Amino acid sequence: MSSGFTALDWFIVVGYLVLLLVMGWLLTRRKAENSRDYFLGGNQMPYWVVAVSVLATSQSAATFLGGPDQGYRGDYSYVASNIGAVIAALFVARMLVPKFYAMKATTVYELLGARYSTRAMKAAGGMYLLGRLLASGARLYMAAIAVAMILYADIKADSIIWAAFIMMALGFLVTFLGGIRSVLWSDLVQFGIYLLAAALVLYFLWSQVPASAGEIISGLQNAPDGQNKLRFFNMNLNFSEPFTLISILTGVALLNIGNFGLDQDTSQRLLTCKDAKHGTRALFVSVVVAVPVVWLFVSIGQLLHVFYDRPELMGRVAAETINGTINREFSGEKITIFMHYILNEMPPGLRGIVTVGVIAAAFSTINSGLNSMSSVVVQDFYRPWRESKNAQSETHYVRAGQISMGLVGVGLFLTAVLCFYWQRYTEMALLDFALSVMVFAYSGLLGVYFTVVFTRRGSTNSVIAALAIGFLVTLVQQSYIIDMLGLPASWASLAFSWQLCIGTLVAFLVCASTQAAPQNTGAI
Repeated sequence: MSSGFTALDWFIVVGYLVLLLVMGWLLTRRKAENSRDYFLGGNQMPYWVVAVSVLATSQSAATFLGGPDQGYRGDYSYVASNIGAVIAALFVARMLVPKFYAMKATTVYELLGARYSTRAMKAAGGMYLLGRLLASGARLYMAAIAVAMILYADIKADSIIWAAFIMMALGFLVTFLGGIRSVLWSDLVQFGIYLLAAALVLYFLWSQVPASAGEIISGLQNAPDGQNKLRFFNMNLNFSEPFTLISILTGVALLNIGNFGLDQDTSQRLLTCKDAKHGTRALFVSVVVAVPVVWLFVSIGQLLHVFYDRPELMGRVAAETINGTINREFSGEKITIFMHYILNEMPPGLRGIVTVGVIAAAFSTINSGLNSMSSVVVQDFYRPWRESKNAQSETHYVRAGQISMGLVGVGLFLTAVLCFYWQRYTEMALLDFALSVMVFAYSGLLGVYFTVVFTRRGSTNSVIAALAIGFLVTLVQQSYIIDMLGLPASWASLAFSWQLCIGTLVAFLVCASTQAAPQNTGAI
């Protein structure tokens, strides 16, 4: 146990967990009557609740830990990545959400079933499940870093594994009975908690810096390495940087199209509104509110840079002592610098509140991943198979969703363990790592859906081929594969945003390479 964690901090954390379980129990008092109610809340969820849930899921532990890490290492160019999110929201609102509502879809992959076949729908659903396991597993791993530091005061493998297991078990208890309704309302609470926690950290950090606002701004503009840490637009043409302006307008926009429109984890939320108009409204509200939220977390990282690395702004003796402490306790691992600050610099009580914020951010990802993946397992795989044999009651499919949720939970836990070793090997920044794993599934899905939206071509076989090739093209671009194959080292530096562009283009060409059957050439 961390020596910096006091009884008051533990009281706050335990109190939060009790509140979480009580809230989960209260939300299960209204039982889901059918699978649509369980997975889509009966299309009765308020758009503003959906908007907050989309935002909470999109940000989650990746932003809570990765945002400060990004600000500490770099500048504000990650905030500018929201331009890509706006472009994506416009596309999804115009081209996809109305189609999903028109066909009363439970999962977004039913669109491929209507255009091509059930096999195509299942292939897309399977690719989503693989991609979501990687993406949610990466976020669970990031949350486990924080929990391991709280419980064990280190981030060794066994500590991360136990922390991930604890987080998964608690997330499962909250989500199991209530379905998407409990996920959405709990996301609202989680978002409020971790936003408050971040604001408290920023305020407390600012109060600890003795320099004036003008001196801090000047110091950030003139970092020791010549970097302007207040830069918003990165105009470089460096293909190894993911948040340059050209990268934001291309690869990052594609990433957000995949997230908002093709990833059941997010799109399921949009489909819980009463109609397409409210679904798109929820999407735009979430995108707009995301801008100040991301700015908040990146700003924490900027002040951490001042606090730890700028002795002329902090006072040289204090700065040297702090840096020495970091190196002794965590072997200089920069990925834990935000949690190190929380556990060692913040006062009792406030430390507990901020730690609760980290956990709340993680639960938003866990709960949504469990529900969305179980919805795909049941609606796109199990239900078609079961109904081909004999009809079943809706209660049967609700129970099937709960059982599949347990299986998904095991998969997420194992993936989080894999991500521990994966991220250590690549030595990627936490935020870059969390975003890069999403490319594996999105490359093929984007290529397939662009074929559906913009052409009358494609077939079941070309859909399956495009999904597989999109995944493989992304895999070949990974540093460990490049090292294994002895390919030029420069290839390994390509940013995930450009990997996505390449994978999407190849998948689109493969999917559109065949002519659609006459009955499948109509617009959907």
